[in-house]
Amino acid sequence: MSRTKDILDNLDELAEEALPSTRKLFKNLKRRRPKNLDTIVHNAHDEVFEYIDCLECGNCCKSLGPRITDVDIARLAKYLKMKPGKMIEQYFRMDEDGDYVFKTMPCPFLMDDNYCMVYDSRPIACRDYPHTDRKRFYQLLDISQKNVETCPAVYDIVERIKASFE
Repeated sequence: MSRTKDILDNLDELAEEALPSTRKLFKNLKRRRPKNLDTIVHNAHDEVFEYIDCLECGNCCKSLGPRITDVDIARLAKYLKMKPGKMIEQYFRMDEDGDYVFKTMPCPFLMDDNYCMVYDSRPIACRDYPHTDRKRFYQLLDISQKNVETCPAVYDIVERIKASFE
């Protein structure tokens, strides 16, 4: 069994079990903001994505509704040869924060094999997910704590971060 599948099959339990130590670490990281945090996180990201295969999972596309910007809509409409208004009507709704999100989940562009039919034109939130290769990771601690519950890679990256600070 692959590492991705192994974590994915047990992610609910693993994330719940890890939550207290994750909260404690992230609270400490917010307070201290260690200078080497980005280096630690980026190294963990690179190591984990050597063996994690997103196509075995697709959890993010199945369960997380990203914020869709006007630029995303324009790019998707061009790619799909649709008018932006038609794109909005067919695929998006406005959420309580006034942001566009998908009308339905899983993502309407997710195919049965977990490939994305609009991959080259996908929304920026999808391009950036799971955000573990971004600078100033301390600003992403809250969303990363939540993403532990969804993404096997984030779970493993956070566990590596914990080990670095023990």
